[in-house]
Amino acid sequence: MSQINTEVTTLVIIGIAVMLFLVMTLLLIFTINQRKKLKYRIEMEQLREKQQNQLIEAAIRSEEGERHRIAELLHDEVGALLSSSRIFLVEMNTQNFSPTDKTDHTKVKSMIDESIQKVRSVSHNLHSTILKEFGLNEAIRNFMAKVADGPGLKSSVELNDEYQLSNPETDLAVYRIVQELTNNLLKHAHPSLIEVTSNLKENGLTFCIMHNGNGLTQEQFEELRYKPSGLGLKNIQNRIILLKGNILFTKKDTGKYGIELTVPL
Repeated sequence: MSQINTEVTTLVIIGIAVMLFLVMTLLLIFTINQRKKLKYRIEMEQLREKQQNQLIEAAIRSEEGERHRIAELLHDEVGALLSSSRIFLVEMNTQNFSPTDKTDHTKVKSMIDESIQKVRSVSHNLHSTILKEFGLNEAIRNFMAKVADGPGLKSSVELNDEYQLSNPETDLAVYRIVQELTNNLLKHAHPSLIEVTSNLKENGLTFCIMHNGNGLTQEQFEELRYKPSGLGLKNIQNRIILLKGNILFTKKDTGKYGIELTVPL
């Protein structure tokens, strides 16, 4: 009887050991499969992100190419045509003109001069010549000076001059973002004051745009950038994705609105 009990006990132990082995084997197979699935998902996400970035980069390069083409067209053709018209107007004999005609002649000359300046300004902004020659900070200062060239808007620019060129494409992307944000403010927020500052840290560069207009919250930005009417905000987000940066819309206790752009370097 004792021998039978011993054999039964042995069989039970063996059975438990086999069951434990099967359970452990199944758990191991399950774990391996889960890891494979996780690895596959990560690889697919990385592939989708890479493809998305490639599409965004191609779109931005196409946009920059079109900007340069329009800039050259304005400078070489429209600018040249206006300059020729101005020369013709200046050399016109006005001795036999009536006082009214002389006044009109002066007005037309002034309008052509203003048009030439506008064409040059638009051409330079599109072509980002100052950015290439003098760097990001000077390009932003120049742009903001042109934007605030009027009685209805004041601007202040305080940028960290310790920042030096890190990457031409990064600087161009940041410059375009600041341009687009400012243009959106002028179009929709109608501020009377815009303040632009920058802060250089070990982990990146932060730009802050403060204004006293009708600003956006972060929730409104996230909502608007997916709408067809929010093309400008979508362009901003695309550039930020490529930069692996971050943008934050806030409202301060002072009643002003802030836009913080952080770019890793």
